[in-house]
Amino acid sequence: MRNPFRYFNSSPEVIRLVVMMYIRYPLSLRQVEDLLSERGIDICHETVRFWWSRFGPMFAAEIRKRRLHHRSFSHWRWHLDEVFVRINGETHYLWRAVDHEGEVLEVFATKRRDRKAALKFLKRTMKRYGRPRSIVTDRLRSYRSAMKVIGNAADQECGRRTNNRAENSHQPFRRRERAMQRFRAARTLQKFAAAHASIHNHFNNDRHGIVRVNWLERPGEVS
Repeated sequence: MRNPFRYFNSSPEVIRLVVMMYIRYPLSLRQVEDLLSERGIDICHETVRFWWSRFGPMFAAEIRKRRLHHRSFSHWRWHLDEVFVRINGETHYLWRAVDHEGEVLEVFATKRRDRKAALKFLKRTMKRYGRPRSIVTDRLRSYRSAMKVIGNAADQECGRRTNNRAENSHQPFRRRERAMQRFRAARTLQKFAAAHASIHNHFNNDRHGIVRVNWLERPGEVS
């Protein structure tokens, strides 16, 4: 396998730091440039943009593969929800699936939220993670129609405040979206949302509730 960093003068560690910092925290390109300059790393804000676009999906795929190997997700209950995202004056929808512990399983951007879009989202999620015991959704009819096609309509749960887990999962992405001053293309939305979800999972480990000795023994986690 060829080294993806072979044409870059910066070290892979610096590139990973820049990409993680930009995607994980609600910072602008120039704010990342300023923070790195304080650390003695002199790069342009356009370099930050280029690095996250080129290496963000690669780092996210590595994290996703590692978490799938360690089975950091649950089949007990999934929460599905969608939010609207404005792109050049047009409304798009970002679908999100999380498990009952807050692990983001899948994000999927579409221009509509009909049965066809919901069905494609459900098939895409189940192909990667399997089939859950129950699925919590809001009262959008597209979920019911899509689940009837799949054959798991009996597993659907709807109720007041039962889907707060998925709705709260949108908040880190919303903060990041405001810092980026919105998106300009649906392709960029899908690309960044997928990378943001994987990197968010990488840092979302309930570290405050784990003794440090046990934390350091966990494989593949942030130390």
